[in-house]
Amino acid sequence: MSNSTVFLVDDDASVRDALSLLISLKGLRVSVFASAESFLAVYDPSARGCLLTDLKMNGMTGLELQTELRDRGITLPVVVLTAHGDVTTARTAMKNGAVDFLEKPVDDDVLVDVLMNAIRIDRERNEVESQRSQAAARLQQLTARERDVLELLTQGLQHRQIAERLAISARTVEVYKARMMQKLQCRTLSDVIRIGTEARAVAAPGVEEASET
Repeated sequence: MSNSTVFLVDDDASVRDALSLLISLKGLRVSVFASAESFLAVYDPSARGCLLTDLKMNGMTGLELQTELRDRGITLPVVVLTAHGDVTTARTAMKNGAVDFLEKPVDDDVLVDVLMNAIRIDRERNEVESQRSQAAARLQQLTARERDVLELLTQGLQHRQIAERLAISARTVEVYKARMMQKLQCRTLSDVIRIGTEARAVAAPGVEEASET
């Protein structure tokens, strides 16, 4: 958790001071902002952690901040903390992607547990995204024919069926498969299928075709 930061946004100075002290005493790094606008002005999307935001603030509200983050493609987990909660607002916050909605005053231990969970969610999301990016980079090394073989393998076709579909020999399919597995750094067919499935999610861009031998 040492590289993760709790980004605290609240326009009440006394609340900022109390919460930042609590969070830091629990061993978490905290960065404090008096408004959503000031947070957005300096936030680096590569920073890991979570956002703890008040709901009703001067200027941009907590819900509007959530919407802005989503529009920017920022997946930082959001925890909403407010003294003005209601069912409708809580539902809207959760629908917008908040991982939790807490009402002031909140128990210190509950708040810390929620923040730790939000940081864990951020770590897991980042790990998944990193794995997908690595898979996409490896996929870009494949030739067109190797990608054809990969796609058909993920569909469950056997070597003979792939050979018939591509009008090549089964031996040639094996050659393409071996090259493909080497480039993808796969040891088993299940690894190949996993990366092929991830490829659909990533929608990796096309690459310049290499010549086949």
